[in-house]
Amino acid sequence: MVNRKATYFPHHLHLFLLTVIVFLLGITSLSSKVMAGDTLPIEGQGEKGDNQPYAHGYRVLDILNWSPDTDPNAEYLKASIPLQERNIPFTATQADPSLSPDTQMLNLAGDYGNAFFESYQANDNFDSLLHNYWQYTDIFASWHGLPTSEVPEELYDPEADWTERHFEFGILNLPNPAYTNAAHKNGTLSLGTIFLPREGQTHSDLLIQNDNNQFPVAEKLVEMAEFYGFDGYFINQETNISPSEISLYKEFMQEMRDKGLYIQWYDSVTDPSGKIAYQNEFNQLNSPFVKDSLLGRVSDSIFLNYWWNEQRIENSKQHAESLGLNPLYTVFTGVEAGMYKYNQPYNLRDILDPQGNPKTAIATLGSEFVLGELDADTGLDRTDNDNQYKVFERERIWWSGPNQDPTNASRNEDYPKWDGIASYIAERSVINGTRFVTNFNTGHGLRYYQNGEVVNKDEWSNINLQDILPTWQWWLENNSGKETTLKVDFDYGKDYVSGENFNYKPVGGYKGGSSLVIDGNLQEDHFLRLYKTDLNITKDSSFDITYQKSSDDEGTLKAGFIFKDEPEEIVYMEIPHSDKQKDKWITQKINLKDEAGRELAAFGLGFSPGKESTKDYQINVGEIKLSDGKKTRPDKPSNFQLEKAFDTNEMKVSWDLNDYNKVRKYHLYAKLSNGDTVFLGGTYDDHYYIKSLFGESKKATLFLKAVGPDGTESSPAKFTYDFKKEVSDLQVEEEDESLKVKWKQQGTSKTEVTLTKGGDELVFYVDRGVNELQIPIDDPNGSRYDLTVKPLKSKARGITHSGRLNDIVPAPYTGGIDVEDGVLSLDIPTPEDWHHLYLYVNGELIQHDMPHSNEVSDYLIRGTHSLKHLTNVTSGDQVEVVLEDYSGNKSDPVSYTVEE
Repeated sequence: MVNRKATYFPHHLHLFLLTVIVFLLGITSLSSKVMAGDTLPIEGQGEKGDNQPYAHGYRVLDILNWSPDTDPNAEYLKASIPLQERNIPFTATQADPSLSPDTQMLNLAGDYGNAFFESYQANDNFDSLLHNYWQYTDIFASWHGLPTSEVPEELYDPEADWTERHFEFGILNLPNPAYTNAAHKNGTLSLGTIFLPREGQTHSDLLIQNDNNQFPVAEKLVEMAEFYGFDGYFINQETNISPSEISLYKEFMQEMRDKGLYIQWYDSVTDPSGKIAYQNEFNQLNSPFVKDSLLGRVSDSIFLNYWWNEQRIENSKQHAESLGLNPLYTVFTGVEAGMYKYNQPYNLRDILDPQGNPKTAIATLGSEFVLGELDADTGLDRTDNDNQYKVFERERIWWSGPNQDPTNASRNEDYPKWDGIASYIAERSVINGTRFVTNFNTGHGLRYYQNGEVVNKDEWSNINLQDILPTWQWWLENNSGKETTLKVDFDYGKDYVSGENFNYKPVGGYKGGSSLVIDGNLQEDHFLRLYKTDLNITKDSSFDITYQKSSDDEGTLKAGFIFKDEPEEIVYMEIPHSDKQKDKWITQKINLKDEAGRELAAFGLGFSPGKESTKDYQINVGEIKLSDGKKTRPDKPSNFQLEKAFDTNEMKVSWDLNDYNKVRKYHLYAKLSNGDTVFLGGTYDDHYYIKSLFGESKKATLFLKAVGPDGTESSPAKFTYDFKKEVSDLQVEEEDESLKVKWKQQGTSKTEVTLTKGGDELVFYVDRGVNELQIPIDDPNGSRYDLTVKPLKSKARGITHSGRLNDIVPAPYTGGIDVEDGVLSLDIPTPEDWHHLYLYVNGELIQHDMPHSNEVSDYLIRGTHSLKHLTNVTSGDQVEVVLEDYSGNKSDPVSYTVEE
């Protein structure tokens, strides 16, 4: 057969594809192998569990077909914490009282990392990025490209060059649900991202309307946001659109916005041309994508491209105001955090008005560089736990400023081109009502502690469990006004390396993974401001503090309260016996009845040296609780049950979710056969994946406790899983047209075998004494399945093997062809697992250029090649299309005749 190479036509993407790819991942440079910002697959501690739920990307077709019943692990990837209302701004307690609290800030960033197949809610590794500065973040948008659901992980070679990523990423990625929960806990919106360009996928498919002129994709996107618990979408449309589609695109966004979603548009396509032309300001060419003269409001805001200057910012402000829009909420000046980091070429001070306040909102892209670029910037291994202190320091410099002090967030000699975000954005708070509790738990740790005892010796990351963290990192004052001699850190315990700036004795956490540690030379009184609040003090209010003082000296601890009616005054109250050295956690209570009726605007801790200065003062604070005296122990959880126990020592469990006003999270424990009680994890949700039962093979009793608003745990709901009552040595052999199942079993009862696939369930009963079964498969198409084996009459719960059927059934091409000006294009194939597409014209195989190389390919690769403008054809030509799936099966050809 004669091979014919395709003729490719000029396309605007060829001119800036590299720029777009660099922009996509927010990096500075490309390594010879992998991108600097990539999160490589975890090996050893934290390695992926066989059945661990992880997020994936979506094609438009996947969106249209979406259902929580068919989306893999949907119930384990949703957020449930409702968006908390933020307090009315009170500028008197701001680090900079002159800073306007109205300026909005969007953080477009990765979550735990940029892993392609390991986007989890939680994991057993410490070296993940957990955002610690929600108080400056009004909107968190997920910048985390993800492969579509059926992409085999084997296609990703982390050692290969980025140009060799020949697999498909989704046009849509949803925000990590744990990050959404943390965002909502702090009053921050959480957005998914619609991203173009994606090779082989087009924006036009988003804009298809039904007979009622509605947008089915928009309806599904709303449905997905509601189910998964997030708030809207950031739309990155960086391919040209036709002028005829401009109005459709606006209506598409408007439909989602009208149904309650937040929509932000990127400064890319212009009106009326539809072409990419970055404006770097808000003007008449891009403002119609926010407010259209005919349609009205179509989106909530715009993310301006990065090449702005002082005049363009002023133009943007004036143009927004001319349209009746508030630029502090609508126009977000873009900052490329990941590309330029602390060496910004565009001076953010150019957005300030004469009073020193921003004229527009601010958006940053790629702030996760503090972890992802650690290797490139410092030469330190970002996966090494011993280097995580450097990540925390880099993050604090980005947000609190180079001096790591939000009251002095401005640039300095070491960072001459970067003011911290705190220079421009006023801190927010959601702490209100009459109660508040914190354990200074950052959401990850090297161990997990409960009441000061280690209840899990493994490292972990779970931002679901992150407390509301201190409003300021760090606002520390002394009486003299000179440089403070105390230092503040989060203490993760004996295995934590705190860096050269600290010399404290590691203590670890009280509840969670960390405590707050204050150490250093205590030569005069210091005050550490911790939280901005709007709390009502009642006659029954109290302040409880749990602490451990490691240093043997006369240094004392005080609580400091700042009330709204006298914000310049700090009301100090002594913590009893705080001068005594203790090697255990101590809890002390202060009665606040004398302050009843007042509104608490902020609070912190004071430190005094006693009669003599103290050289190595250290105190750890494990819990602070402001209480109104009411008992808030929640009810025992209901309907706690096993969903699946896998043959890999993993489990999935569920329960009924109580209202967030009554329950703030759930803690899951297991009592093992050796007598140990271990902490398995926690969340505010009704489903949880358990990665490990620590090798338990005899019996485990699982406990679920609800945690109330004041941190009090409920009595436990529980069930026991007895391995001795279950089958053992479960083996499943996947044959082309059957599953061959074998097991070992104690006793002689009948056995129930349940096969679940594609929403269908088949149940088989096996006679006593028979320990094998061959299940016929009539559709061996590579689909996922669960097979559960459960002995009857023994109170067994069953054990499940999860796998994939063999794939011997290729799906054919079901789309059409399109010929325009003699050039052939194809529709996007609908099968979920197609991989390669072979194109023949009059019996000749068409070859295709491989991007970023001089090589050619006999087939088009899903996610690598566009299906547009493939080759020249003429009337009467015979076109054949053959699909090859991920298993290497080739479909029968589908034939077309080119017509004039």
